[in-house]
Amino acid sequence: MSDTADDLAWETLAGEVAYTCPGFDVRHEDVRLPDGTETDYDYLSEPPAVVILPFTSDGDLVVIEEWRQAVRRINRGLPVGGVEPDDEDYRAAAHRELREETGYEADRVVPLTTVEPANGIADSELHFFVAYDCEPAGDQDLDVDETIHPSTTDYEAFRAAIRDGDVRDGRAVLGVLYYDSFGIPDDATPT
Repeated sequence: MSDTADDLAWETLAGEVAYTCPGFDVRHEDVRLPDGTETDYDYLSEPPAVVILPFTSDGDLVVIEEWRQAVRRINRGLPVGGVEPDDEDYRAAAHRELREETGYEADRVVPLTTVEPANGIADSELHFFVAYDCEPAGDQDLDVDETIHPSTTDYEAFRAAIRDGDVRDGRAVLGVLYYDSFGIPDDATPT
């Protein structure tokens, strides 16, 4: 952080939820900029989410195909979901989301990284995990607005699909690229 962080900070004068729906809110805030200018600012506010890079005991990757209404097509990617109030922590949310979206359970889950994917327009926070020794454990338990088909694929084939532009989901692309570039952090403890 620079020594001028205080020179960059905005002051929030007032704020309210301008629009709410299942999954996110749009917040409206009146702010004062460092030069004294008063203006307003709107952004999307949502709970933190987990993204899981799940490997089977054979080394295949568990992936999903999901309809994405905003882009009007099926996207291929990784299991992702919002943290819920009953989740003990982000790792527990990763275990739950993997089971709900794919029907698979992981033997162990290891934290990979945390990012703010769109911090100019949203307070979104993504917590990435790698799940190992994933095995089918039952049926999916999807939310009412989810249509998801899980499958497994060779990891290298999925990487090639990213390279070729066939996988366009940013969370999946980032998770694979981070995993390939940096691996698991040394201080990551599995559960």
